[in-house]
Amino acid sequence: MKLIYGIKDRPRFGQVIVFAIQQLLAIMAATLVVPVIINTSGSMPLGAPAMSSAAALFGAGVGTLVYLLFTRFKSPVFLGSSFAFIGSMCAAFAGAVSAQAGYLGLIIGAFVAGLIYVLIALVVKLVGVKWIAKLMPAVVIGPTVAIIGLSLAGNAIGDLQTAPAGGSVYIAILCGLVTLAVTMLCATFGKKMIRLIPFIMGILAGYAVAAIFTVIGNAADIDALKVINFAPLTNLFTDFGVKSIVSVPEFTFVEALKGIKDIDGAYLGTVAVAYAPVALVVFAEHIADHKNLSTIIEQDLLEEPGLHNTLLGDGVGSMAGAFFGGCPNTTYGESVGCVAITGNASVVTILTTAIMAMAISFLSPFVAFVNTIPSCVMGGVCMALYGFIAVSGLKMIQKVDLEQNRNLFVVSVILITGIGGLSLSIGKVTLTTIACALILGILTNLMLGRKEKKDAE
Repeated sequence: MKLIYGIKDRPRFGQVIVFAIQQLLAIMAATLVVPVIINTSGSMPLGAPAMSSAAALFGAGVGTLVYLLFTRFKSPVFLGSSFAFIGSMCAAFAGAVSAQAGYLGLIIGAFVAGLIYVLIALVVKLVGVKWIAKLMPAVVIGPTVAIIGLSLAGNAIGDLQTAPAGGSVYIAILCGLVTLAVTMLCATFGKKMIRLIPFIMGILAGYAVAAIFTVIGNAADIDALKVINFAPLTNLFTDFGVKSIVSVPEFTFVEALKGIKDIDGAYLGTVAVAYAPVALVVFAEHIADHKNLSTIIEQDLLEEPGLHNTLLGDGVGSMAGAFFGGCPNTTYGESVGCVAITGNASVVTILTTAIMAMAISFLSPFVAFVNTIPSCVMGGVCMALYGFIAVSGLKMIQKVDLEQNRNLFVVSVILITGIGGLSLSIGKVTLTTIACALILGILTNLMLGRKEKKDAE
């Protein structure tokens, strides 16, 4: 899809606000859910205050601002809470002698991971990025990007089929498909502004249908028709009016500072071992995301602003984000997909989204409204988002000669590894499906490349 707004373009103020809301809706569900997963993982010490989703959203905004600064506002992608570090975060809490020490462990771990990125950035600065092109050519990186989207397909369909207790799965699927249909129609046939905000239109349409079913279900007391849980919104009200509209998120550093006295060398080692290897895994995903985004905007981000700058932005952004929200950040595929579908690569939009994320984290009503959006509606949106990520990866191998056995085997190994869901746990470190697919793809390419070189000689 041809870009409507390039990196340096500046849409009108009103448009930017709407575009930013769309980006925010695309990334918000995943960003908010990471703290929820940690809170329910069983790793939190007894009596520990729960991690704050609002603080994670604020941290994501801060991390994105840092990323934009390091990339000199030349890379249009939002940073959100990383799922890859969930195991590391659980390990930080499980090994802590107090809840406060666990929160400090989250910050220390993010700094360890960020320093890994900084070290890799220094290496890239010294030796350049040509080795990456040789190690990960299009035949490797293309199917890996496709796997990023395909590996999330189960999440999208799972959300699409999610209905409240007693609710009808068929009603949920209908609401999700309405969301998907409106999103596709707006992106394809929409005029001017409508074409640029297909996700907002899709979510609103799906939410409206779900709300109609829910209202009828509540009035007739039919559980099967109830799709939306309005509790997050109704909880804002009391018998005497509305609770405070503005509330300060529970920032991670507030609890962390109380745990300094409970930190010792053994615990620092535990945290470092839990975070450092995962940073190397996420580095591979960092390259895949930026290769994908480069294809979409038709500009090689590994050359300009340079891989060393994107790594520094991602690494330092993770440190800053975790300081406030506890979660290390990473570039979001949902954000990349949003750029691809809307044709809006304006960095001003990403900047506004980051500022908006920080501001909205203080607004209870907005966070509550987002929490009422049914999973089935988000599932409909994610079918388009994740699908576009997968297709973007497949586009990278359009010019690859798949008649050659070497290329055919590389692509085959990556796709089957990724779709099959291979992952490995080594101690407390988990090699994700994406990491396994990429590593096996690189090894296959190198192994068959040597044979091909000998034949040529």
